[in-house]
Amino acid sequence: MTLSPRHARAVILSLALGTFGIGVIEFATMGLLPYYAADFGVSEAQAGHAISAYALGVVIGAPVLAVVGAKIPRKQFLIGLMGFYAVANLLAGFAPNMDAFMIARFASGLPHGAYFGMAMLFAADLMPKGKRAQGVAWVITGLTVANVVGVPLAGAIGQNFGWRWGFAIVAVICGLSAAMIWRVAPVTPRDPNASPMRELGALANRSVWLTLLVGSVGFGGIFAVYSYLSAAMIDTQAGPAWTIPVALSAFGVGGTIGNMIAGKLSDWSRFGAGFILLCGMFVMVLLYTVTIGNWVAMSLAMVALGSTAGMVIPMQVRLMEVAGDAQTLAAALNHAAFNLANAIGPFLAGIALAHGFGWEATGYVGAGLALAGLMFLGIAWLDSRRPTASLA
Repeated sequence: MTLSPRHARAVILSLALGTFGIGVIEFATMGLLPYYAADFGVSEAQAGHAISAYALGVVIGAPVLAVVGAKIPRKQFLIGLMGFYAVANLLAGFAPNMDAFMIARFASGLPHGAYFGMAMLFAADLMPKGKRAQGVAWVITGLTVANVVGVPLAGAIGQNFGWRWGFAIVAVICGLSAAMIWRVAPVTPRDPNASPMRELGALANRSVWLTLLVGSVGFGGIFAVYSYLSAAMIDTQAGPAWTIPVALSAFGVGGTIGNMIAGKLSDWSRFGAGFILLCGMFVMVLLYTVTIGNWVAMSLAMVALGSTAGMVIPMQVRLMEVAGDAQTLAAALNHAAFNLANAIGPFLAGIALAHGFGWEATGYVGAGLALAGLMFLGIAWLDSRRPTASLA
């Protein structure tokens, strides 16, 4: 599609507002964990299941909605997904108990992957040839800005006014995104060749599965640490209450910088970018383990760790290259993979904590997951060298 630069920026902004809203509550739920755990009268380990419930919703919803929406024009589909997300978060904010909260969080996760996948494809199509990764990066920037501004703000609101307000505010943000998409996004014609079966063709592609494995395992290194950051700071008395939003914001600062770098690295080499970012993640989660108990050092470690979160970008562009006609499903599956990491990381780190290994164990678990991601990246690279494989 051909749009003026100004119109293209407005469309990308409307899409990024949606990723901002999703990012705020996805990560703020981790920061708000001590508060809703206390409200519902459950342990922090039990409250952590809400994070896994959301991730499970993403894993299930991404492929199902991508296939179901194969014949729906992208603009209408994006509006519907964002509207559903707004309602689900409103229900989470009004949840009367932990069970209802987990159900609402699961429902919230259902449209996540499909929205991200569709939004990034939409943005990539607006960019000139050779800069598609930068279009993807701009949409993902909504997620990283959420960590700079939205997540700390949601944490501060949770401390002072109650955690439920965070979910209500996100519902409003997502409603605004849906309205902006309706107002500025161009009407895209329905693809006459689109079909659920064509989308399901991605499931038979080995290159797609190998790429998804890299994200679903490797990115767990970040979530193993970040999910328990607030709890670690509170338990070790790392600093006053106001330092928790600062540390959360620090992660977003690093992520915003890293996203821009990852976009440029990905236009250079998808595998090269993935290797650099995973190596950085391995080093940074180990660095974090020696900072626990000092809020300044922990915040600086979060900046460094956040700079590796752009790993989603080279994996997304790689999927665009190898998915063939199943672009929508492959793009959605990418976020399902990263949210599977969101479930795996906290789950494994939680087991380590439950066995009394201390907060440093979250970093050691994260390092192990980053190494496993590097192993799968190596396998994917070797597979790409086959004569019949898609080139990176």
